[in-house]
Amino acid sequence: MFNFDPNTLYASMLWGALASGLVLYGKKQGRAPVLIGGLALVAATFFIYSPLAISLVGCLVIGGIWAACKYGY
Repeated sequence: MFNFDPNTLYASMLWGALASGLVLYGKKQGRAPVLIGGLALVAATFFIYSPLAISLVGCLVIGGIWAACKYGY
């Protein structure tokens, strides 16, 4: 069930740090897409145990945040 691979820990740490920054920024600036994307990324780092999958989900979430902000949400 749990994978104590160092690569998984490093990927979770990297994406978790980015996610916490997004949550703080989204809350402070009042930007819902950034806040929701940051919370989704925090949840993904808790429930996904593969470094590749965490990175793919992270890239998709960041792309979704970018698209939402670019097109006016």
